[in-house]
Amino acid sequence: MEEGLVIKSTGSFSTVLLNSGDIVECKVRGKFRLKDIKTTNPVAVGDRVEVEVDADENTSWIVGLNERKNYIIRKSINLSKQFHIIASNMDQALVVATVASPRTSTGFIDRFLVTAEAYSIPPFIVFNKVDLLTEETRALQDWFINLYTKAGYECFEVSAATGEGLDVLLEKLKGKITLFTGHSGTGKSTLINTIDPQLRLRTGIISVAHDKGKHTTTFAEMFQLKNGGAIIDTPGIKELGLVEMEPEELSSYFPDIYKYQGDCKYTNCVHDGEPGCAVLQAAEDGNIEAERYTNYLAILGDLKEQKQNLY
Repeated sequence: MEEGLVIKSTGSFSTVLLNSGDIVECKVRGKFRLKDIKTTNPVAVGDRVEVEVDADENTSWIVGLNERKNYIIRKSINLSKQFHIIASNMDQALVVATVASPRTSTGFIDRFLVTAEAYSIPPFIVFNKVDLLTEETRALQDWFINLYTKAGYECFEVSAATGEGLDVLLEKLKGKITLFTGHSGTGKSTLINTIDPQLRLRTGIISVAHDKGKHTTTFAEMFQLKNGGAIIDTPGIKELGLVEMEPEELSSYFPDIYKYQGDCKYTNCVHDGEPGCAVLQAAEDGNIEAERYTNYLAILGDLKEQKQNLY
């Protein structure tokens, strides 16, 4: 029996980096119970597992799964009532965003931030393609950065094409396991290749008709970095499904909203028009940015609808 780290999982097989340094392809033996979470995948990238190697059959089996310190999930694409674990055991997570070609919506960024906060994964934002900014998009990116800096999030500006800003980002990644996500087309894979050219990840082109990137990453995969850290690359995610979350919890995952909710008249206030709501007052006073509050209400509406559909 050996212990190892899952660095790639395609569903049928998982690639495991053993503590010995060997890399083996494994199948899962038996069924894993994952704390009653309905998941389509029992094993995910980042998992620490126990492996049994059968030398006679030239096959390795995952027979045990160590407890996860955290994980991040989304709704299954094909099975609406099941979830897919994207990755586990991360130190931090970043979303690669662009304000042009394609433009990343604040709604998507906020869903990513809420999901990371909910699973105790410190998030931050990387704005790529700064070399392509015009006067107009430069102003828009400044607005984005002000919005999220005010909300309490660290933002980085980089260019995968020119290398601008990468030194600061590399320092942030040093020695950490970092999840990379973002819409297809934001240059996520190109950015990873620039960080470590030896990885040679496939990159795609932007669809002119739809201004969206073509998917080049099919499965989540972990790559070891020369600085001792690691990157978990994920498929371009169109939508993050917020699961395992009650509507009443949501404000706890918006730091800029959370700091005002203690002053609300009612302890069960969800900040959706209740009388004496301190959050609504803070939004009206400009202490909470209107964009963030609007996105909060949109996510709240989704959670309420999701809860109704369960019954």
